[in-house]
Amino acid sequence: MKYRLMDLLACPYDKAFPLELYVLEVRKYPERTVAYKKKPACELYCAFRGKRVEELQGDPGCDECIKYEVAEGVLRCPQCGRWYPIIDEIPILLPDEMRKKEEDLGFLTKYRDRLPKEVVEEGKPWNLKEG
Repeated sequence: MKYRLMDLLACPYDKAFPLELYVLEVRKYPERTVAYKKKPACELYCAFRGKRVEELQGDPGCDECIKYEVAEGVLRCPQCGRWYPIIDEIPILLPDEMRKKEEDLGFLTKYRDRLPKEVVEEGKPWNLKEG
């Protein structure tokens, strides 16, 4: 998932923005370049720097940001507590009824030591504490 996507994503349930991003694995593509017409390229939120655009000072790092993809990670809604996995660079923002509980619990189990308790023990639609 490109960091730039975080500038567009909101929680599908309550439209909270920005979502929290927990990066577990990053892939670098050093050959990537983009000629941005304006910088920062993001309009509201720069996930690469972890700040709202109005908080950025100096070079926002757009030329470097484009070279990275979040390969594995979690998006979490700070409002409703739902979490969404990022698997093989793809954010999976499905409604609760379309998610596969066993797969999600397997993902949480695999990364339990690298994720905050808000995801692992308190996350919705399910977590490792409730099972």
